[in-house]
Amino acid sequence: MDETRARNLRKTKVGRVASNAMRKTIIVVTESRTAHPTYGKTVRGSRRFAAHDERNEAKVGDLVRIAETRPLSATKRWRLLEILERAQ
Repeated sequence: MDETRARNLRKTKVGRVASNAMRKTIIVVTESRTAHPTYGKTVRGSRRFAAHDERNEAKVGDLVRIAETRPLSATKRWRLLEILERAQ
């Protein structure tokens, strides 16, 4: 399997940058909405991911796409693919 095809099989997520205080690292928050199993009400949940930002280009509030990658540190398993929308 070639390099580009293998990368395309990795998971991607879209979320907002919550923090860029660390060098070459951003914290991305993704939101999910699911129906409660018993009551059916929509429940919002969120998760935080540490992602590698090689050029320190993402700022707080940006909408970004991240991709799964090999472990880069104790907490980083994602890398920044692209910035979809800049913060106002």
